[in-house]
Amino acid sequence: MLDEVKKSPLLARVVPFVVFLLITVTLQAGSGETSRYWWYLVKTAVGAWLVWECRHAVAELKWEFSWEAVVVGVLVFGIWVGLDPYYPKQDELMFQLGFGEDPAKKPPVIWNPFVAFGAGSTMGWLFVVVRTVGSTALVPMLEEVFYRSFLYRYLISPEFERVPLNRFHGVSMAMTCGIFAFTHHQWLAGILCGVAYQGLVLRKNRIGDAMTAHAITNLLLAVWVVARGDWKFW
Repeated sequence: MLDEVKKSPLLARVVPFVVFLLITVTLQAGSGETSRYWWYLVKTAVGAWLVWECRHAVAELKWEFSWEAVVVGVLVFGIWVGLDPYYPKQDELMFQLGFGEDPAKKPPVIWNPFVAFGAGSTMGWLFVVVRTVGSTALVPMLEEVFYRSFLYRYLISPEFERVPLNRFHGVSMAMTCGIFAFTHHQWLAGILCGVAYQGLVLRKNRIGDAMTAHAITNLLLAVWVVARGDWKFW
């Protein structure tokens, strides 16, 4: 099975992201207060292994550094944090539209390993580091390859490898950014984030700069979360 994934340009871009997402919404989300941190470690290790195994089938999987990537990464961080108080999050919005339970009646699930393992504990810091490394080094590769390399171009043509990375397509961009936003609790920031990263790919004709911008955003968010104790962003 893995050999088929490694040989397929489509599967190599889709399977690592889907496996990572499935572990998130099933095993991690459905586990206990301490278990979910261990599942995050497991999915990070599995995701990193799959990216490594599939790397030869994704020629554009190369980190690139540019001033534009730095600007976009910092800008998206500012949007993510700055907009947060001013719009309903995904569960609140769904409830307002008549779907799901009232989130005000459910205790929020917040990632804070110091609650699970003790304030200032070694285990708490271990999972802070794991989360920081996972969100900064692995998630940008998984998401940018899936959304920007595969999905954006596949929505233009099933023969997506023939579509240049810098080809603009309004419908594809709207759908890709919408799907990207749907997988994030902060959906509005997710839309703007998707536009910014996709715009960077269109400008540079490669995904490496978007990976770097994504990593900068997530690293700044990690610093913000830990320094300010604002765990809702994790």
